[in-house]
Amino acid sequence: MSKKIKAGIVGATGYAGEELIRLLLGHPHVEITYVAAKIEKVERIENIFPQFRGKISLPCENLDIEKLVGLCEVVFLALPHKVSLEVVPHLMKKGLKVIDLSADFRLKNKDTYEKWYGVKHTAQEFLKEAVYGLSEIYRDEIKGSNLVANPGCYPTAVTLATFPLLKAGLVKGAIIADAKSGVSGAGRTESLKIIHAECHESVKAYNIGLHRHQPEMEEVLSNLLKGNVSILFSPHLIPMNRGILATVYLELKEVVKIEKLREVFLSSYKGEQFIHVLPHGELPETKFVRGTNICELGIALSEKTKHVIVVSAIDNLVKGASGQAVQNMNLMLGFPEETALLGLPVLP
Repeated sequence: MSKKIKAGIVGATGYAGEELIRLLLGHPHVEITYVAAKIEKVERIENIFPQFRGKISLPCENLDIEKLVGLCEVVFLALPHKVSLEVVPHLMKKGLKVIDLSADFRLKNKDTYEKWYGVKHTAQEFLKEAVYGLSEIYRDEIKGSNLVANPGCYPTAVTLATFPLLKAGLVKGAIIADAKSGVSGAGRTESLKIIHAECHESVKAYNIGLHRHQPEMEEVLSNLLKGNVSILFSPHLIPMNRGILATVYLELKEVVKIEKLREVFLSSYKGEQFIHVLPHGELPETKFVRGTNICELGIALSEKTKHVIVVSAIDNLVKGASGQAVQNMNLMLGFPEETALLGLPVLP
């Protein structure tokens, strides 16, 4: 049996960290050798997450970079924004491969990052080296990278829904993206706004035009298309645990038949096992991607207003975070891209 790659997870007690453990435990070529988090006392990971009893028995402790470096070859950072700035330089200088799930290396323009995140970017020398980890679009760059900036959950859903049409030159004007996320997108830390009594039986919009994922979408799409892409982004919190449904409105330069629009998507994502373009007349539902690394896309057309409406559904914790991180790791290390990511959705 070939030697397994040693992997570490920093930020292991959050939802993304939990999901990374779940996925990597099913990876035939990877062994989790180190887990860390901001924690009051050392605690075995199966005591924090009892579902992993009998599968992993590592102690979860506060980050010790020297210990991490000695135990790992690839590291997942499931840390809050701004914290990865302090950790990534140490790991990169030691020659480790890093997949960072924070926003700290997603934006190439440091001024944009500093404006939206309110902190000075202290690791600018690694911005050029970081590859944006949208696997289906940046696959070749990811394969040769040592540092991948895993995309945000909303940008994953919206970018996959818009890129084919923008690339085909069919769209004009600003894009409107209306997206709804389950409460796990707010993280596992205690917060009044996401406790059951506050969010149950209620849907609310938040940070319209002010959400930090908006400049990420705009920069990524603008760089891909070598032009200026503007997005009006409206996020909403809905009372379910996980999932994102993004409805994206794009104005067409001229009326295009729905068959041609679907062909644009089918051609762009030909052979992509994690992107499902649904048959005409069908639209995605979050329950059919729950727990999977799949993005489902449905396309509708309003000939009267010359708008195409694309609906995108992902699991925010899998394709929107940890699943895509594992997909990127597979690309970086030369494993089959789908390894450990072929689980089916759980219903009901």
